[in-house]
Formats: sequence, C-alpha cells, structure tokens
Amino acid sequence: MLSVYSSDRAVAALVLAHGAGGGQRSKFMVEAAGEFAARGITVATFDFPYMTMGRSVPDKGPVLEAHWLRVIDEAAKHPAFARLPMYIGGKSMGGRIASQVAAQAVDGIAGLVYLGYPLHPPGRPEQRRDRHLPAIREPMLFVQGSRDQFGTADEIREVLPRLNPGAQLFEVEDGDHSFKTRVSIAGKPQAAVMTAIFDRVAEFIRSGGRS
Repeated sequence: MLSVYSSDRAVAALVLAHGAGGGQRSKFMVEAAGEFAARGITVATFDFPYMTMGRSVPDKGPVLEAHWLRVIDEAAKHPAFARLPMYIGGKSMGGRIASQVAAQAVDGIAGLVYLGYPLHPPGRPEQRRDRHLPAIREPMLFVQGSRDQFGTADEIREVLPRLNPGAQLFEVEDGDHSFKTRVSIAGKPQAAVMTAIFDRVAEFIRSGGRS
C-alpha cells in the first residue's frame, strides 16, 4: 500500500496523500516526495481505493477517512518511520481528508501540511470546508496560492484566527491550485517557486511545527 521515500538523515516522517485527479505516481507527488526526502524527511505515499481500482470519481468521505486511518496505522508500524515524529497531509483533497481525520483526535500525529487546501469548490465560496478545522490540535501549515480558485491565500488567512496557535500560512504569490505562477507576476521561474515551497514545508516539519 505504501510507497516509501527514505531519507538517510531523517528527522521526521510525512505521509502524503494525492489529490482527487492524480494518484501517488503523478508527477507532482513523485517530485514532492523526492524533494522532501532530500531535505531530511522520510515520506510515504499511497493511493485511495478509487484510484487503485482505476476509477476517476473519488470515494465517499467515510471511505476516504477510513483508508487514511489504515494508512496512518501502517506507517506507524513501518521500520522507516520508527521513532520519527509523523506528519500527515497532502495535495488538495488528500490534505482535506487528512484534516478530517485529525479533527477526530487521532493519536500519533505531530502536525499537518496542506498543499493547496480546497476551502470551497471553484466559484462557490459559500460552500466552505472549514467547520472541522478548529477541532485540530496539532500545528498546521497551509501552502496556498494567491489566486487558487479553490480558496485563495487571503481566504485561508481569514480562517487562521479560528484555528489553534500553531496554524500557519505560506502564500505562493500568483500561484493557482497547482502552484503554477506567471514569471511576470511572481518574479521567479516555476522551478524556484517549487523549491521555495519544498523548503518551507521541510522547515515547518523539521522545526516541529514551530517555524
């Protein structure tokens, strides 16, 4: 079930879930896992059941949450994760389901990372997906683009005062939901944008969620 990207100098571990449209073998997931491992974080990725079965429509919320819980249990028992603080999170939907699991006060989680949190469906800002977030007690890092159609960085910033003091935001200037930017606006090439994201997430995890 798990694909593990081990770091020979790991100080923490991260279980990373994919978004709705791409599994653990997508370009983004493979790149992210490798980049975090290179920064001292052992990473595990996995596929949700619908992806394993070759379906395009995600499973219902309870199925996704139950699978996340099984993955957390499997990761906790994996030798590569031994004695390492475990963070969980993911891209878009994967991060949202991780947050719904964490809101149930699951033991063994050191913090959460959201790579483009889907605060609401595109064009429907009134359909918020944040009611459960105040129940999460662990540190959280939201990596959010300033023009993300699923919720901008400014929209996430408005949510932060209702969350625990460990909740943080890293804004990707001009970033969309996939963190794609325009050089003329962001002032840097896409590779540099992604490097900054990977650096910030690694800093958050290595610091124990305090950075």
